[in-house]
Amino acid sequence: MTKTTTKTHLMREVRVAKVTLNIGAGKDEAILKKGLKLLQKIAPLTPVKTSTKKRIPGWSLRPGLEIGAKVTVRKDKAVALLRRLLVAKENTLQLRNFDDRGNFAFGVPEYIDIQGLEYDPELKIMGLEVAVTLERPGYRVKWRKVAPAKVGKYHQVTRDDAVAFVREKLGVTVE
Repeated sequence: MTKTTTKTHLMREVRVAKVTLNIGAGKDEAILKKGLKLLQKIAPLTPVKTSTKKRIPGWSLRPGLEIGAKVTVRKDKAVALLRRLLVAKENTLQLRNFDDRGNFAFGVPEYIDIQGLEYDPELKIMGLEVAVTLERPGYRVKWRKVAPAKVGKYHQVTRDDAVAFVREKLGVTVE
């Protein structure tokens, strides 16, 4: 008698490719400096400033104007950081946080909710946006320099795959 076990193929496993933290400051230099300091506290990497590419006269934006800060965390550090950030959302996400490609994003209204951070009077109360990119092994073929190729339809991460991954691996409730 043989036992049937349901093993998933190694190439079908979903994993966290990267976690991107973003703080939009607009034209305010003081908020931008505070945002850079906050991202430095949260993530183990150095944040970078983001600047505008287009001119939008209605918003008084011009090319080269620094309007935000971001940091991208990859590999094992990304999963550890994501677990801390999800505690701030009480391990609950909405179904609308997921897109059709299996990525998801959410906002943290106050940084003091993040595990391991305390209130800093210099920063006051600030929030940030978190974007998580999910992928399967083999996605490198899409981005490699020599002979790039398309990722097949059945190998792409779907919304259902992402929701299942978040529920099983991260212990998050999706409503």
